[in-house]
Amino acid sequence: MIILGIVLSFAAIGVLCGLLFTLAVFALPFFAGVTIGTWAYQSGAGWLGAILVGMVGAGVTLGVGQILLGIVRPLWARLLIAFVAPAAIAGYHATHGIVKHTVPSETWQLVFSVIGAAAVGVTAFARVAGMAATGPSSQGIARA
Repeated sequence: MIILGIVLSFAAIGVLCGLLFTLAVFALPFFAGVTIGTWAYQSGAGWLGAILVGMVGAGVTLGVGQILLGIVRPLWARLLIAFVAPAAIAGYHATHGIVKHTVPSETWQLVFSVIGAAAVGVTAFARVAGMAATGPSSQGIARA
């Protein structure tokens, strides 16, 4: 029975980490949507109006990010655009929430949290960059 509990715990951690990596891509659009929806609700739009305005705001934020990733060529600019900072912050706090219950040393909690933030940030960049539909680059191709 104890072995089954340990195996199920590892499976649950794996599923939650997979969910975290998936949701980290959408951290900035979600935050923008919630902020815009909250503003709409406070300005008197009602629940339905706030939800619709928030969803449109989140969609526009995600769309603008993907368009910019398709247009901008320097890697450093793409890193700034690719929602890596919000995803890394979300990854840091999620990892810190997990390790503070399992690791007694605050130094190691910080180390594991930074590693988790880096892993989530890199994964978010890879997924967002993969979602952006970039065509083949014609730079460096000689034409006759």
